Amino acid sequence: MTTDKTGAQTTVTAEADRFSIAVEDQTVGFTEFAERDGQRIFTHTEVDNAFEGRGLATILIGEALARTREAGKRIVPVCAMVENYVGKHHEFDDVVDPVDRDIKRWLQNS
Repeated sequence: MTTDKTGAQTTVTAEADRFSIAVEDQTVGFTEFAERDGQRIFTHTEVDNAFEGRGLATILIGEALARTREAGKRIVPVCAMVENYVGKHHEFDDVVDPVDRDIKRWLQNS
């Protein structure tokens, strides 16, 4: 279990199409994804405004990406927050795929 910047315990939970983060058993954020051909395409991330500044998005995205790697999937960072994270955390460089026209077209038709 990880703690946020205030020392509160956090839990990241994998769901069918997203990872969620809870602070002391209250769900306060999520990052959504779609699965395609061995890729996990991260499309949107948000954290409740009341919990901003506590590092929760960083904890959530870091855990989601680590679990994606463990699952043998590639990361496609459509979401700006995920794109920013992978831009700063080069340990994921080997499993990140670019957001290309094919991905954008697939998302529009999904």
